[in-house]
Amino acid sequence: MPRPIGIDLFAGAGGLGLGFEQAGFDVVAAVEIDPIHSAVHAYNFPRCVMLPRSVAGLTGDEIRQRAGIGRRHVDVVFGGAPCQGFSMMGHRALDDPRNSLVREFVRIVAELKASYFVFENVKGLTVGEHKVILEELIEEFASLGYRTRLPWKVLDTADYGAPQHRERLILMGARTGVRLPEYPEAMFRPADVDKRGLLPQGPSCRDALADIPDAEQFDTLVNDDEVPTAEWGRPSRYAREMRCVGGDSWHFGYVRRWDRRLLTSSLRTEHTEISRRRFEATPQGQVEPISRFYKLSAEGLSNTLRAGTDSSRGAFTSPRPIHYDHPRCITVREMARLHGFPDWFRFHQTKWHGARQIGNAVPPPLARAVAMQVIRALGNGPRRPEDVISLGDPKLLRLGMSDAADYFGVPVVIGKRDRKSGSKKRKQHEIEAELTLEFPFDGQIPINF
Repeated sequence: MPRPIGIDLFAGAGGLGLGFEQAGFDVVAAVEIDPIHSAVHAYNFPRCVMLPRSVAGLTGDEIRQRAGIGRRHVDVVFGGAPCQGFSMMGHRALDDPRNSLVREFVRIVAELKASYFVFENVKGLTVGEHKVILEELIEEFASLGYRTRLPWKVLDTADYGAPQHRERLILMGARTGVRLPEYPEAMFRPADVDKRGLLPQGPSCRDALADIPDAEQFDTLVNDDEVPTAEWGRPSRYAREMRCVGGDSWHFGYVRRWDRRLLTSSLRTEHTEISRRRFEATPQGQVEPISRFYKLSAEGLSNTLRAGTDSSRGAFTSPRPIHYDHPRCITVREMARLHGFPDWFRFHQTKWHGARQIGNAVPPPLARAVAMQVIRALGNGPRRPEDVISLGDPKLLRLGMSDAADYFGVPVVIGKRDRKSGSKKRKQHEIEAELTLEFPFDGQIPINF
């Protein structure tokens, strides 16, 4: 019996997609407008057809044709459409052009006649005037024959097994006559809460990072993001899962062939000695007062890892917290561990794009917990696939924006980073460009945050 089918819209690097695959879905197609994200996705999901374009104007029939699924039933469509705001002039929020991609999401779900949808977004969509978008989204689905599981919920990744506080709105629904999925109950007690309770304690930052070799031991990582090493430390239970030690670590996803010797996504950051002394002097769990970087607590959780921006929004580098044990910012691989991405999963070679891909992603443990509820509603128990698949061409991880666009034969539609001005500003003011991204939601709904 074939595995249920999923379609990933606004896929990014594939955090939601990985969680759905691990829950037992075959994600057969993904749509992502950013060519660099598309290339990284193609590397990690070589059997998933990538559509490197906007969802605007994309039809359900086109997705079916490109994915090669013909008239097969689509079980779920999932994704996080960007919401930028809405007009205050008496119009419907979803009529605002800035929210057009939300309507495109609804349209594609209906055109594919999917049994289920999962819509994720920022917590800010649930507060104040922005809640109008959410209410109209539910009405839009209802008009097309879809019921929504209410009340909607905001879920924290820390409750589902990742050592990071990250709250996301999850909206789930089903076609009329199809069983509605439930929201997943918390599976872990976050590492930074009282130790009493019935749930097992979730992983801490130390559990996530302690076994990873220090990137600063390797000169190669000044200019490259990978190095072969056998110097891995003793892994915690969480780290063993990230290292894919044991069959259960793959959950119900496809096993990948990968080189366990490689330390990847670990390009070093060259800090000044003054910065290092400040980082070292900062107590764990506190914000370094000059840079405003948060220093991880070894026994606690990471703060929310956020994405940087392209040149149209200032070309800010994503803020990476300070390691609890080393006077430096954490690497992209260490960010990935805090997010719940396994070590075989690769990101763009550069720190900027790699961190942006993680900061934009839904953590796979949260995505998997949600997707398992859809599997249960379907009434089909998840099945482990027998195939072992190879990852894509590593060159996909090293393409610049223009090269990635050329690879897919699409125009560059994402603003590039101004490396010249950006790098100079960072040398002069090591983290000033990141201050606007360091703090929680401030009332403005960001793009794909």
